[in-house]
Order: sequence, then C-alpha cells, then structure tokens
Amino acid sequence: MTTQQYTLSITTPHRGTFNITREIEKLVEQSGIQTGICHVFIQHTSASLIITENADPTVREDIEYWMQKTVQDGDPAYRHNYEGDDDMSGHIRTMITQNFQTIPVSNGRLNLGTWQGLFVYEHRTGRFSRKLIVTIQGE
Repeated sequence: MTTQQYTLSITTPHRGTFNITREIEKLVEQSGIQTGICHVFIQHTSASLIITENADPTVREDIEYWMQKTVQDGDPAYRHNYEGDDDMSGHIRTMITQNFQTIPVSNGRLNLGTWQGLFVYEHRTGRFSRKLIVTIQGE
C-alpha cells in the first residue's frame, strides 16, 4: 500500500461553495494510486467540505438559503462574536456539515457519482485562505 499526502491552499473570496473536484483529481493523478481512497480534511472551524450537485448551481444556492434561515448571523444569544456577526454562525455551520470527506479512488480517479462534486463551503462572509490536507492511500 502506498500513501501520498499533500497540502492544498484554497482562497475563498466570500461565503459560498467552491468546487475543488478538479484540484483533488489532479492530486489523485499525481499520486499514481489506481485503487484506494482519497481523504480530504479542512483545517478550519468556520469552513467545511461537502459533496453535492455539481451541475445545477441552484442546488448550492438553496443549501445556502436553508443554512442562512437555520443558522443566522449575529444572533444576540451568541456569546462568541470576536470576529463579527458571522463568527459563531460559521462554527455552527461547520458542525452541521463536515470538516472531511473520504472518496473512493478507482482507475486512478475519484469515484464520484455523475452529478457529484467536492466543494469547500465557506461559512464566513470575508475572504479567507483555507488549508486542506489530502491523503491518498492505495495501490
């Protein structure tokens, strides 16, 4: 079994979802692994990773609409607001989603479904540089 590990930096210009499938595919190809798993971990507490629809952007717009309705910025009950109204809501959004994804690797490629893509989901409203650790294991 072979293991390759990479660090990837992604700039998120604002709150929203950002497709990173191609960047991760390139790392899988670079690893030379044909069959195995690809584990992606984001090293932040106010951004997450989601696998969702990659063709119709209204799916991601609806996800954000639901998230804004469910986890509101600036709730006066939040005590943690050191970095602004989107600070605590960003942490809660990350808890609801995930800070990692594991995807099978088959024939040297991510084995995602036809309409699936891997996205960084930025929960803060500002511009951020997010670090991801990508570990690819297999043969």
